[in-house]
Amino acid sequence: MLAGAAAIVLPRKIRVALIGLDGHTGEVLTPLPQLPDVEVAAIASSDSRALERFAKNPRLTAAKQYSDYRRMLDQEKIDVAGVCNVHSEHAAAALACMERKIHVIAEKPIATENEDLEKLRKIVAQGPAKLTAMLPMRFDSPYLALRQIVEAGELGDVIQIDGQKSYKMGNRPPWFYKRKTYGGTMPWIGIHMVDLMLFTSGRQFQETFGYQNRIGFPETDEMENVSATVFRMDNGGVALLRMDYLRPQTAATHGDDRLRLAGTKGVAEYTGATGVTLMTGSKKPEVISKLPARRSLFVEFLDHIYNGKAAPIPWEQVDRAHRVVLGARQAMESHKVLKLS
Repeated sequence: MLAGAAAIVLPRKIRVALIGLDGHTGEVLTPLPQLPDVEVAAIASSDSRALERFAKNPRLTAAKQYSDYRRMLDQEKIDVAGVCNVHSEHAAAALACMERKIHVIAEKPIATENEDLEKLRKIVAQGPAKLTAMLPMRFDSPYLALRQIVEAGELGDVIQIDGQKSYKMGNRPPWFYKRKTYGGTMPWIGIHMVDLMLFTSGRQFQETFGYQNRIGFPETDEMENVSATVFRMDNGGVALLRMDYLRPQTAATHGDDRLRLAGTKGVAEYTGATGVTLMTGSKKPEVISKLPARRSLFVEFLDHIYNGKAAPIPWEQVDRAHRVVLGARQAMESHKVLKLS
């Protein structure tokens, strides 16, 4: 439960299911103490060992287990599904749920191919089932602070953005190492930073080009471990995203995320080592110590569905982030500059 977070009251008991047990299942499970009207009714995974491991979670002891999520959807009354299966299967699982009028919070990328994203786009437009993506970093305190700084006009017009995602490789399921099932490093981790760049700056990306590769580490096969991507922004500015899976196992944290926004009036930056810093022409450099409270995507998604609150991430922004990363992947694979639709 988020520190200081109040319980959210829903109009009735909400039955939640998990489809797949990979990725960020904690986005659904962690805030459950804040959601007394929510129960995890069922979980589905083809990985029997994962099912056994998750069954030890006290919040899942009563959940029915299935090896086939379609059978689960046919037999259980489910209101909301958390989709955390193989990346290339996210879209099919989300569609299966939404066709049954089940709301979905899906691990990103919600689709690894443009044709699947288009199918999701159509079913979202049809309603009534709602769909969001697990892009929770925009609700972390540092990035909310960067957003506030930009909205307050302290940076002027943001014309340069620099983002970094550096991760430890760690132990991954075998499907991570195949392009067909993994989908690519840009859609998997790049979408986090792309979403943050768009969210904090208020800008859009119109064109992209970049390079990616897997160098060394033959055991990871087709999984790219280094990339750099350039985006042209709608105001003529430039954004750069660099990513790697080269962070040593000896590092204190799994990831090293960095985001720098430079504008016509100043610069704001976040790194784990320095926190949020701000420099402008009218202020001395400072560390922003008072940050907004962290928020929960899943809690706010339920509040949106059942209590009529605003969507935590408007669908147009979910769709846009996916258009950008799939376009950036295409640009890197084709070695061509690509205009983003």
